[in-house]
Amino acid sequence: MADQYYVRVTKDYLVFSAAHFITFKGNVCERLHGHNYRVAVEIAAPLDENSYVIDFIALRDATREIVDELDHHVLLPTEHDQIRVQSTETEVTVTFEDRRWIFPREDCLLLAVANTTTELLARFIGRELIARLSLGTVHAYTRLTVGVDENNGQWGYWTDAD
Repeated sequence: MADQYYVRVTKDYLVFSAAHFITFKGNVCERLHGHNYRVAVEIAAPLDENSYVIDFIALRDATREIVDELDHHVLLPTEHDQIRVQSTETEVTVTFEDRRWIFPREDCLLLAVANTTTELLARFIGRELIARLSLGTVHAYTRLTVGVDENNGQWGYWTDAD
């Protein structure tokens, strides 16, 4: 079996605080609440000409940019079957069954996810990393895993295996 290599980045500043709510069991919707999320990223790939899987600094900085963009926002899913999100320049109106929330537009991030679970937040971050680091074109990775912790030990993971 050939040698396999991967790197993992997790730092004290790869955290974000955000509000969200999720649905489960089809029609149960949590109350709006928040978490102090933590993020970890692993990339597996053959070593490059410098004997790197990927430059730690590039991975760290790209992850930090994404985390900083998520920080101090209300995270809203735009692909949920029952949650309706309508946005204007100044506000966002969200409805689920008979519930309704109105937020200032600048406080919200509208995410192309079905639910703001840790698993789907991990996928969102991973796909952003792929785009920002051009992982699919510049460096042939074999696996990218992103973990999002919402409560000191409650991790959700997403893996994109090439």
